[in-house]
Amino acid sequence: MPRSGLAMDLTPLRVSRDFRLLYAGFLGALLGTLMTSVAVAVQVYDLTGSPAQIGLVSLARAFPLVVGVLIGGVLADRRDRRTLMLVTRLPLTLVAALLMVNALLPEPQLWLIYLATGLTGLFAGLGGPAMMAAIPALVGTERLAAAGALTAASTQLAALVGPALGGVLIAGPGLAACFAVDAAGFLVFSVALLFVRPLPAPATDAQGKGLRQAFGAVADGVRFVRGHRLIVGLLLVDAAAMVFTMPQALYPVLADEQFGGGPGVVGLLYAAPALGALVGAATSGWTARAGGHALIGAVLVWGLSLVGFGLTSILPLALVLLALAGLGDLISETLRSALLQHGTPDALRGRVSSLWMVQATVSPALGNAAVGFLAELSGARGAVVTGGLVCVVATLAVAAAFPALRGARLGTPVPADPAPPAGEPAARGADAPS
Repeated sequence: MPRSGLAMDLTPLRVSRDFRLLYAGFLGALLGTLMTSVAVAVQVYDLTGSPAQIGLVSLARAFPLVVGVLIGGVLADRRDRRTLMLVTRLPLTLVAALLMVNALLPEPQLWLIYLATGLTGLFAGLGGPAMMAAIPALVGTERLAAAGALTAASTQLAALVGPALGGVLIAGPGLAACFAVDAAGFLVFSVALLFVRPLPAPATDAQGKGLRQAFGAVADGVRFVRGHRLIVGLLLVDAAAMVFTMPQALYPVLADEQFGGGPGVVGLLYAAPALGALVGAATSGWTARAGGHALIGAVLVWGLSLVGFGLTSILPLALVLLALAGLGDLISETLRSALLQHGTPDALRGRVSSLWMVQATVSPALGNAAVGFLAELSGARGAVVTGGLVCVVATLAVAAAFPALRGARLGTPVPADPAPPAGEPAARGADAPS
């Protein structure tokens, strides 16, 4: 039975050896990746002096990621999911090495940063849906919230250590050291995947290999999502939380203009939300029986905390507000992911996960680009405050328009919509067989 207390539920790690391996490998890879995110932002700002360029680098990753995710979603419902994760993580080692070599050049090339960022997005997208779709098979649908909290905690642990260490390395050995750690992290992830059992896709009647069948498979996932108000509401509230509320693109600018610091302050700004998220993860046991109201509240905490962050010039207070934002983001991320998987049958999890990842990728990328351009017009602080206010208003609007989102709850079966699209499977609850 799901836990009802505050303490984090560690059951998925105790009962599933394969989940432990996936968890450890993912943490190792993410540590280097988040160090690289700091290094790329600092390097682009050093080369161009433009916050808009920092946002455009995010878009350079987002578009290939969208293509990769859509293809990866179809593959995840047709091929072995462990194999897909493995063959898409190994090339990322070479991409990180390319960034390292570029950083060592006497005159680093901006176009190489864009190229490497795009390749990172493509390979991450191809393997992302397979990882997301594999988790219910590894831990069981009754432990989705616990697994989501653990995965989010690993993300935030890496985000806490990675950016802070990245700032130290940038100020010391230099940018190339961050990219070298990133390459090593992907090797760790690949080795861990070698010991995970095969995860074949569920057998279906539509396993065709042609292009037409592939487009049809994506369309099946779109029709399923479109016909379920809960999932539509989850997608929209996630977009509300991300578009215009991505201050990460502005951290190098804010560290310089608002707080009068250098790379060390940049690292602290990146790390503060992760610290708050870890607190949220450590007290996430209650989420196993939570639902839509808790999700909406968590997104509002995120948006309001960012408004406060944009208004203050006191660094300690700013870090506290960022930590509170990170706590809200962790809870909302845990609940969004668990509710999505809870209401999706296994045969469609790869494609529905890919559509989820598309919006989860495009929204932050557009947000990074939007706040970058908005900062050019109104200043970095104004962009952060405006974004937080937009998040609050949009979240309240989505909550009002989608009663299915407000009424959703983990631990209970998810009923099918009264009139799902013709030919589409009805959503199944956590207790239904996949």
